[in-house]
Amino acid sequence: DYPVLATNINPDISAKAAIVIDNDSKVVLFAKNPQLLFSMASTTKIMTALVALEHYKIDDVLTIKTEGVGGVTIGFKKGQEILFKDLLTAMLLPSSNDAAVAIAENYPGGEKSFVNKMNEYAKKLKLFNTTFADPDGLLDELNHTTPFELAQLASVALKNDVFSKIVSTKHAIITDKDG
Repeated sequence: DYPVLATNINPDISAKAAIVIDNDSKVVLFAKNPQLLFSMASTTKIMTALVALEHYKIDDVLTIKTEGVGGVTIGFKKGQEILFKDLLTAMLLPSSNDAAVAIAENYPGGEKSFVNKMNEYAKKLKLFNTTFADPDGLLDELNHTTPFELAQLASVALKNDVFSKIVSTKHAIITDKDG
């Protein structure tokens, strides 16, 4: 059966906006202010992961270039060498900002080029109300999207086997190259 919009359901949702889509058909099943522009915070890391997965091999070794990143961090130290797979896991599971920054800083051209690629990818996906200013979502006032476009982005991400496997993991051990 083809999914249809649930017009007779009115859940008590306190959030300003919400959306539920069928992942296969992309049919919107429920929406509350789906075009409301808002700061995406750590969900920025979904796009960081997609861009990184297009560029890096899972066993690439990346070097920590910046320590003392704000917000949630693992506490990586400058000069540490970490497998891309472990940085990606750190970024997606505990939402490590220092892992997101490390992934972006190791990209050709550095963080600025990485963020440009994030915005290019958004346009490629027709996410015209989505803009990225950093790889970790700390620049709340400059990173923005809509519930509809965030749902579209998440749907694309979940089709990536590596992304899907990591976000469905409950526990992981992350080490540097030396163990």
